Amino acid sequence: MGMHMPSIALVVKKMSKLRSSNLSNVPKGHLPVYVGETIKKRFVVPLSYLNHPSFQALLLRAQEESGFDHPMGGLTIPCREDAFIDLTLQLSTLP
Repeated sequence: MGMHMPSIALVVKKMSKLRSSNLSNVPKGHLPVYVGETIKKRFVVPLSYLNHPSFQALLLRAQEESGFDHPMGGLTIPCREDAFIDLTLQLSTLP
C-alpha cells in the first residue's frame, strides 16, 4: 500500500481560500508557507516545488498533523526551519 501524496489541486484549493491581503505580497507562481515546529516563519516558495517528491513528503506530513491550517492563512509545514531551508536550496538548484 503506497502513501497518498497530497494533490496539487488540494493545495491550490486551500490557497484560493486565503484572503487576498495575505497574498498581496506573493509573486505570481509562488505560495506562502509557514514553517517551524513551534514558532512558524513565513516563506514564499515557487509552485513548481509542489511537484517534487521531497516537498510532497513535507506536505503529506503537514496534512496529517495539521490539515495545512495556519491562523494567518497559508500552508503550515511542521518541520525544522533549517531542514526546510536545506530542502528549498536543493530544489532551487535543480534544472
